Amino acid sequence: MAASFSSMLIIPSSKISYEASLGGLSFHNFLTAKSPPLKRNQKSIKVVTRDNHSPLVDDLMIEVQEHEHEHATLHQKDLSEMWRQIHGEKNWEGLLEPMDPLLRSEVIRYGELAQACHDAFDYEPFSRYCGTCRFEEEKFFSSLGMTHHGYKVTRYIHLTANTDFLLKWLIHSKWPTAMGSKVNWGGYVAVSNDDTSRCLGRRDIVIAWRGTTTHLEGEKDLRSSLTPVSSKGIPCHDDGVKVDNGFLDMYTGKDETSEYCQHSARDHVLREVKRLMDMYSEEEVSITVTGHSLGSALAILSAYDIVEKGLDRGVPVSVMSFSGPAVGNKSFHKRLKKLGIKVLRVINANDWVPWFSLWLPPFQYYHVGVELKLDNNKSPFLKHDVDCAHNLEVLLHLLDGYHGERGEFMLASDRDHALVNKGGDFLKESYLVPPNWWQDENKGLKRSSDGRWVQPERTIEVDGYP
Repeated sequence: MAASFSSMLIIPSSKISYEASLGGLSFHNFLTAKSPPLKRNQKSIKVVTRDNHSPLVDDLMIEVQEHEHEHATLHQKDLSEMWRQIHGEKNWEGLLEPMDPLLRSEVIRYGELAQACHDAFDYEPFSRYCGTCRFEEEKFFSSLGMTHHGYKVTRYIHLTANTDFLLKWLIHSKWPTAMGSKVNWGGYVAVSNDDTSRCLGRRDIVIAWRGTTTHLEGEKDLRSSLTPVSSKGIPCHDDGVKVDNGFLDMYTGKDETSEYCQHSARDHVLREVKRLMDMYSEEEVSITVTGHSLGSALAILSAYDIVEKGLDRGVPVSVMSFSGPAVGNKSFHKRLKKLGIKVLRVINANDWVPWFSLWLPPFQYYHVGVELKLDNNKSPFLKHDVDCAHNLEVLLHLLDGYHGERGEFMLASDRDHALVNKGGDFLKESYLVPPNWWQDENKGLKRSSDGRWVQPERTIEVDGYP
């Protein structure tokens, strides 16, 4: 049935209105060609015509009742009671197919905590502080507009590289930088505040690792060889437990000539975890490690180290891994499983990074944990002729729309799809979102009192451990 009238498409859950003129299009074509993709928690789509008594009204009111189910279920569940299941106590059995709404929201939340590492990093080569975090520890989440997550950064992590192929991964300034050419900011340790801890049902210690944002040659270069994990001081009585030497060097490396990395990233993480475990020894605690790409490898390695060393004191330790490569061999896989570390690996089926090491002779790399495979080709929001498979914001977008391997792609929350273009050009042009819109204002320059544009001084956290 064809019609010609003006209409208003109203989505109650998001309170966003889209004006459209059908101009002779059938209502079916209007919905499929002009309207935005449905969101999973929508109760209905309502089209209001000029004449509410029109015989078309019945046809133009589509109740999508199944979309109410997930929204209702989400509010019925109490995270404070279910957190152990969401944290992987039973290896997420029955929670992935179809996707449990509470698990989805938590995985996205930890993905955003990993994305914060990308968003806070200074990538500008003309900045004197390129390679550092743009924000001070106490202002980290407020500077990113993420105070609603309810965490406080307690320690920054710095990484160093002492070999030529590791140095390729680091981002360098064109200026002589105070941090030197071998050091980059690598992430942070944070802990949930009191209000968030009450909602979560426990005090949550988070370790977030920064990784690569694109398919970098540096990721290939990191693939040097497998080496016993005990060779760099991590306690393990079995020399057959091996991990990638490049990841291990990045995790344990230090630069005694730099005031920022006189101690390794490993030293910082272990000492901060111990300090926080002592501080909250009377509370129920979890340790969640998250990271994207190379950061995912460091997340798995550090989670293993924490438990192998006994710093976990029996509390649940889980890894939320995004687009991560394989880290070690089959013995490492078995040891991680025996220690009870839970790993959820979220990957894009079109991303080569998770698979690259598996193809390398002598074919000794093994993945760990439970895999959740997504596919960017299923999203109606994304261009299909661009390489977006390794982008973390794309992966979080796919998580939001995932409803099982055979399910239809449908957004489950009001998470803004504009985030997909934060650091890329992946959204279809019809959404009118500019590419690469996440930028430091004026590339970090500010006008001085004499009218010149200069980069202001920035406080850099110094390696404070004795």
